Amino acid sequence: MSLRHIRAELTDGVGSITLDRPPVNILTIQMMEEINRALRGFKGEEGLKLLLLRAEGKAFSAGVDVGEHMGDMVERMIETFHRMFRLMDELQVPSIAVVNGSALGGGCELALYCDMVLATEKSTFGQPEIMAGVFPPIAALILPRIIGRKKAMEFILSGRTVAAREALAMGLINRVITEDSLEGEVKAFVDEFSHLSGAVLRLAKKATLEGLRDDLAGGLKRIERIYLDELMKTADATEGLKAFLEKRKPVWKDR
Repeated sequence: MSLRHIRAELTDGVGSITLDRPPVNILTIQMMEEINRALRGFKGEEGLKLLLLRAEGKAFSAGVDVGEHMGDMVERMIETFHRMFRLMDELQVPSIAVVNGSALGGGCELALYCDMVLATEKSTFGQPEIMAGVFPPIAALILPRIIGRKKAMEFILSGRTVAAREALAMGLINRVITEDSLEGEVKAFVDEFSHLSGAVLRLAKKATLEGLRDDLAGGLKRIERIYLDELMKTADATEGLKAFLEKRKPVWKDR
């Protein structure tokens, strides 16, 4: 598997994907396609017990490439982006994100979609899409389930960024660790699960999601249609994205 922007490996039942597109791991369509290839490759591995997502550089990910978010590219971008989450669901194994730095926009969604999140003290989380005239579909799907409707509304509609300690208090992440102890803490956390039965871990995850009565697949399809058929046809979505690329304040038309 030839990969330019990520690293992928399977070791002792842990499938690891490391984002490696410096400096801040902007998610391009090509990079997301590589992630999807790695996830499809893990799907055929009988010994897979856990999925571990992490990143090199000064940020986990600053989000999706806004330049690929406009015009006739948006359909492909959304399909490729959402394919990552669908493939993560198809793997059925518990997933862990390790965040050391900023996780913003699509990068925040990728981290928070994981079943568990470890973050260093310097990490930040945010969904600033609203400021660019769009909204985060994956966050809209999962955050009400994670932190409740009211906190999810505030987080998505305000677009503000929160530090790791606040993210922990909100229930967005599991643990805050020091950067100096990162590797040891990650290994210890992964070891808590990797010595257990892979089959039982999968079923325990399945049962937990069933207990929530989540219709994730159906919900994501409905959110996609709102995003592509309604949001992306508004004047303000076009203006917000253009303003972001042009590094200026958007002039909203409220339509």
